[in-house]
Amino acid sequence: MKGFIQFIREQGVVGLAVGFILGGAVGKVVSSLVQDIIQPLLGLILGGAGGLNAASFKILETEVIYGRFLGVFIDFIIIAAVVYFMFKALKMDKLDAKKQ
Repeated sequence: MKGFIQFIREQGVVGLAVGFILGGAVGKVVSSLVQDIIQPLLGLILGGAGGLNAASFKILETEVIYGRFLGVFIDFIIIAAVVYFMFKALKMDKLDAKKQ
């Protein structure tokens, strides 16, 4: 059993598990924040009636809809920041052992 616990600590499995769990738990909350609050506000700023998802521009005959991409990108940045700061606040960066 001692060897198994040492293997888990050395391979960084704990950090991976924490990241996976926090990412899943925070993902829905952050997605709602971005879709329900941030995107409509950015849509108002950009002048789109449909929120950020409707933001687009035309090149010749082609319409490039960049709003949806911006929403997903903002979603990713917020999730990454929340996971990072929670990981640091809980001092989980010191949980994994170094290989000797």
